[in-house]
Amino acid sequence: MAEITAVPQPAAEPKGIRSFLIIWLGELISIVGSGLTAFALGVWIYQQTGQATPFALVAFLNAVPQVLLSPVAGALVDRWDRRKVMILADTGSALLTAGVAGLLFIGNLQIWQIYLMALLSAVFGAFQEPAYTASITMLVPKKELARASGLVQAGQSLQSLVSPALAGVLFVIVGLRGIILIDFMTFFFAVGALLLVRIPQPEAVPSQPGVAQASLWRDAVFGFQYLRARAGLLGLLIFFALVNFLLNLSTVLSGPLILSFSTAASLGIAQTIAGAGMLAGSVLLSAWGGPRQRVRGIITFIMLAACGLLLMGLQPSIWLIAAGGFIMLFAIPLASGPSQALFQSKVAPGVQGRVFAIRGMISRSMMPLAFLIAGPLSDRVFEPMLGTQGRLANTPLAALLGTGPGRGTGLIFITSAVLLLAACLLAYANPRIRYLEIELPDQIE
Repeated sequence: MAEITAVPQPAAEPKGIRSFLIIWLGELISIVGSGLTAFALGVWIYQQTGQATPFALVAFLNAVPQVLLSPVAGALVDRWDRRKVMILADTGSALLTAGVAGLLFIGNLQIWQIYLMALLSAVFGAFQEPAYTASITMLVPKKELARASGLVQAGQSLQSLVSPALAGVLFVIVGLRGIILIDFMTFFFAVGALLLVRIPQPEAVPSQPGVAQASLWRDAVFGFQYLRARAGLLGLLIFFALVNFLLNLSTVLSGPLILSFSTAASLGIAQTIAGAGMLAGSVLLSAWGGPRQRVRGIITFIMLAACGLLLMGLQPSIWLIAAGGFIMLFAIPLASGPSQALFQSKVAPGVQGRVFAIRGMISRSMMPLAFLIAGPLSDRVFEPMLGTQGRLANTPLAALLGTGPGRGTGLIFITSAVLLLAACLLAYANPRIRYLEIELPDQIE
């Protein structure tokens, strides 16, 4: 294996907060539009099928390409102009939306076509995300990276907070066709913003010293080799893979948990309150900039998220679940923002496309598994155990959590929270992770 070397590289031109803000605003408008379509298509799918399984399948199809394509996408992002990659990815997503609108207008939209759209949209996202993340490093000074991550998280929070409520109103006024057309128009803001700015390209760093243009395969595996040579970064990624698995194993069941004892309106209230928590955490991160000791801060806020997850499973109370969701999502951007800033500062700009793609692949590698097993685990294992006649019905655990519909799902939340707290303690006990900021030098100025 060739030795992996990287030296600090200055940006090709002065950092540009203004350019970043223009891109961020365009992407914000676009993702809110995408959220409108996601909500409206979810309603349409339920109207057509009356089942929950298609929702999990859409989530699965959205996750798989991000995992499988990340190495190749990252290699190509480092070879190509990142701004053009983002423009092409946004354009591809817009054409998919236009295709769905066309099928709706001729009355020929079917469920399998939505599955295909979800799959192809995730393919474009596999290229867009590493290009966007690597571009931020070239536009934002090192000391502002955590704040920039907070703004990105805030945009995602606004999508979860604004899109469902707005889509609910628009669904009545303009219907699914109108919502999809609005979504299509928002893509012009994302592409227009990218056309207005210039993103400096870092000096290319070859995967193999002395070879100007390595093979695509060598570029694809370079990101993993880079991380393997930096045990602290790789360990942090494995930790986040476990975090994502445990969080998604539970939160994908939030709807069934609430609907087991309450109404769809209550579900909407809980989602709105939880979304407000994520927005509050993102705004705080943007204003604060995150903890100075980032690794310690990351682990601390993941522990706080675990406490929120624990609250969600304790009792069939809409307000307790909403409070737990608020705490959990409040903590998420305060953990993921510093993590992104840490990687942006510790990874050389010229290889960030490849490394960030592998970062995304590893951290999300277990999410599809969580989506696949959550439903059967709830329906066939945990729900029967805490049924009124279940094996755990006469135990102290049942006295604490209750029995009947939804209580087994609540136990999944609690189990995930306890395992998440244990994972945090193990991560902090790993010296390579704990001393990462000291042992690994910064790669940007």
